Amino acid sequence: MKLLDDFEAAFGSGDPSAFVSVCAPDVHYEDPLLREPLEGPAAIGAHAQRLWVGFPDVRVEKTGERLSDGRFVAAPAKILGTHRNDLEGIPATGRFVVVHVVFYAELDPPRERLWRVRAFFDVYNAAQQLGVLPRHGGVGERALLMLRGFGLNRQR
Repeated sequence: MKLLDDFEAAFGSGDPSAFVSVCAPDVHYEDPLLREPLEGPAAIGAHAQRLWVGFPDVRVEKTGERLSDGRFVAAPAKILGTHRNDLEGIPATGRFVVVHVVFYAELDPPRERLWRVRAFFDVYNAAQQLGVLPRHGGVGERALLMLRGFGLNRQR
């Protein structure tokens, strides 16, 4: 679906106005990094600008077929880039990060633009790739889980 291709391209474009042509004026957007949903293409563009600052080489690549019933669409993709600048208080790590994402969207009533969009991705894994959180299965992760009250699991 070209509309989702264009939406993903907007995330890699570095142009906050790129969302205007693919999103309805009253678009509603959510992802795991947001405390509350965003309203409008300009808000999505401002959100994307934070990504572009931290990852100036960011790009979004399609990873599978789009699934659609004509009104709703699901689109698997991956976001790739190198963490070169400070991002939300996290100093540049120089690490290359790959985050798999699924965009789930509803089209506006005329089915011409995206109206409701949710992005699903693993924030914990992204933080691990940046070195902010400990790697899965290591001593650091076990210590973190203990601090959170999960205890240690014995390996058999």
